[in-house]
Amino acid sequence: MDQIIEEAKERFGRLIEEQLKRVEGIKGQEDFINYDKLDRIIIGIIGGDGIGPAITGQAQRILEFLLREEIEKGRVRFSVIEGLTIEDRVRVMKAIPDGVLGELRRCHVILKGPTTTPRQGDPWPNVESANVAMRRELDLFANVRPVKVPENGIDWTFFRENTEGAYLLGSKGFHVNDDIAFDFKVITSPGAERIARSALEYAKGNGKKRVTIVTKANVVKTTDGKFLTICKEVGREYPEIEIDDWYIDIMAAKLLDENKRTEFEVFILPNLYGDILTDEAAQLQGGVGTVGSANIGKRYAMFEAIHGSAPRMVQEGRALYSDPSSIIRATSMLLNHIGYREKAETLDKALEICTRTERKLVITGRHTGATGQQFADYIMETIQS
Repeated sequence: MDQIIEEAKERFGRLIEEQLKRVEGIKGQEDFINYDKLDRIIIGIIGGDGIGPAITGQAQRILEFLLREEIEKGRVRFSVIEGLTIEDRVRVMKAIPDGVLGELRRCHVILKGPTTTPRQGDPWPNVESANVAMRRELDLFANVRPVKVPENGIDWTFFRENTEGAYLLGSKGFHVNDDIAFDFKVITSPGAERIARSALEYAKGNGKKRVTIVTKANVVKTTDGKFLTICKEVGREYPEIEIDDWYIDIMAAKLLDENKRTEFEVFILPNLYGDILTDEAAQLQGGVGTVGSANIGKRYAMFEAIHGSAPRMVQEGRALYSDPSSIIRATSMLLNHIGYREKAETLDKALEICTRTERKLVITGRHTGATGQQFADYIMETIQS
């Protein structure tokens, strides 16, 4: 037993060393990139797995349509990045192959289709999530997900901490012996501070009056307690904004409470809770296929659909009928992030017309509905009209 304990202590010690170095890196970061000062903005395109290439291709068409003048002037350039499929990743047994990571670092922003993350019982070996690895390698610490259902008074923006929490060491847990397995949750002071400040700056800049912190600090006292404490400390610097906090379980219920949910505006959440709660919120908007997602860092930013790769649709020959709405919403967020706010608003309005107001085409995921290409054409025709 002594040997088992010593081996576990040694492994845990290495994890602590890694995280201490990471914290120092966060403290030494420069400020956010200024896209207005760049001669050229490079947009990386990653198809991903399953239905990813089908939906990402349609989003790229729309992006090229909206930015055609900028492309012609050389102000914007696209870089299509291959090699992030599950097959490629398993071949080298890395979440992101080295060559792909190098290409990503040459981009400023990335539009990414869903990638497959193997789970217990899958035919693939235990390769780390490409999303988790990309967020870590590019330090994309803020996952921003807006959800709007105007007819129900819902206008929420979620700021999910992206690089810590329960997912940071998701592939580095270990079995102490046949009876005991450990995973790890990590919260750092600078990590919690920067996600809190991002959410509060967003609230301040967009006229929001309330920011809600979501944890389970009554039970997970150390890590969630640190997250809650630091968010509240940062919140004191914004006296014009009301700061409150809720536990994740009751918060999940209140999103369904028609009498309460309209009171919420901006949320700050650790990684795992943010992942779960934003999927619930997306369902109220129309499902995970309707919500886009931004992953923001100081140097890089990545925009993606929030749903999975849907391999069954590919196996059944239905990939062309997959709904690109989520990644098209992410495309709007990308445009806004790099400074093309009017083009982002134009795309948002077209999406509203095509998915709610007019709905000349409906995507069902089968031959009974429109293809993704037909839907993208519909959006571009709406923009032109």
